[in-house]
Amino acid sequence: MKKRQATRRTFIKQVAYAGAVAPLTLPALARAASANDKLNIAFVGAQGQAGFSFGGCASQNIVAVADVDRNSLNKRLETLKKARQNANGYNDFRVMFEKEHKNIDAAVVATPDHQHAQAGLRALKLGKHLYCEKPLAHTVHEIALMKKEARRHKLATQMGTQIHAGGNYRRVVEKIQKGAIGDVHEVHVWIYGGTYSGGRIPEKKFKPPAHLNWDLWLGPAPKIEYKPKIYHPFTWRGWWDYGGGGTTDLACHYMDLPHWALDLTHPKTIHTRCSHDPMPLRAARNSMVEFHYPATQSRGKIKLTWHLGGTHVVRERKGKRVSPDFHVDVFKKYNIDNRRFRGNKILFIGKRGLLISDYGSHALLPENKFKDYKSPDQFIPNSIGHHNEWIKACKTGSPTTCNFEYSGALAETVLLGIVSHRIGNKKIHFDPKSLSVTNIKAANQYITKPYRKGWDIDRIIA
Repeated sequence: MKKRQATRRTFIKQVAYAGAVAPLTLPALARAASANDKLNIAFVGAQGQAGFSFGGCASQNIVAVADVDRNSLNKRLETLKKARQNANGYNDFRVMFEKEHKNIDAAVVATPDHQHAQAGLRALKLGKHLYCEKPLAHTVHEIALMKKEARRHKLATQMGTQIHAGGNYRRVVEKIQKGAIGDVHEVHVWIYGGTYSGGRIPEKKFKPPAHLNWDLWLGPAPKIEYKPKIYHPFTWRGWWDYGGGGTTDLACHYMDLPHWALDLTHPKTIHTRCSHDPMPLRAARNSMVEFHYPATQSRGKIKLTWHLGGTHVVRERKGKRVSPDFHVDVFKKYNIDNRRFRGNKILFIGKRGLLISDYGSHALLPENKFKDYKSPDQFIPNSIGHHNEWIKACKTGSPTTCNFEYSGALAETVLLGIVSHRIGNKKIHFDPKSLSVTNIKAANQYITKPYRKGWDIDRIIA
């Protein structure tokens, strides 16, 4: 790495970690509160991933909760009551925001992906700080709207990539940016799970259970019949109308590390390969996505490959290879011990070596080359906690590390992998300024999506 580039990058990063993009100019409500005052928070989502955020926000006042499932809602309200949190419950988050907007300072959204922007944009329009689960929204267009609205109201935002607050990721970023393995030109990211792909829809007709408001659960998605265990409460991830399979579930968590360490934003080209043509309703069980990022003043071009469902290794069944033709055996290619480095991983390839990481640990390879390596002085402060970062930002205007400007670009990138697959596993060229695919116009239908009557996303902030 050239000295001028290293110095410039270190300076930018040190400024960023000390003050992120810049302290927020907060709305009057937040400015009037001291750091010791408690926020009044509304939740959209009562169980599942929302449960994690209830714990993260337990130090504040939870004043309202919305969930389409009455059983989940009542269970959460009872738990809050035992913790001396008297929250009002709602089935419809639209009604909650209408009735509670004067009582709340902030909102947490933890719903299926297709409802993120529906709830999140309503909160942002009301001037409420927002914590939203990954992948932030269901389409690139929705993410752009959320970034714009948060920027307009100068709100504290955080995407729920909780591992970003862990110490291991921070130490990896420091090593990469201090040139431990030299200039990085390629990254491989792989996971073994997350192979959601819908399921067989039974022909038999069913009535939704009395405790579930099925129409509200569908929200902006096309109206279809309820089928038990096919969509709700978790299997929605395998269907395009509600999620995006394992890629939208987990890529934001794992691709976060290279995006952070290498200062990545949007790729120039995206090419998804899959063992089959895209299905009209269901997500793919396996895929490999190549993201090509243009060079910047501080680094060269980067190729990042996302592997879902085993495309990073040769797989055999009864002595025969069953890996798809487009796989890349990263263990063989880079001489890595597959038995030692099991599980989901992020692999950085630099001019002087490799760095392999997961959520909790990392290693420099080959080890004999780095046996005398001394870690750089810590320049990224340890986090006070992912939710605590956001809570503090709501009160004081301090920065968050996964604000929508940073995490929005990450989530948009992940969703572009879906676009490339759905247009026929074709290479697409993306223009971040116009938020459009420039070489295949038909691909832009997947940058946004149609909405059921009454749920048009653009009208929320019109």
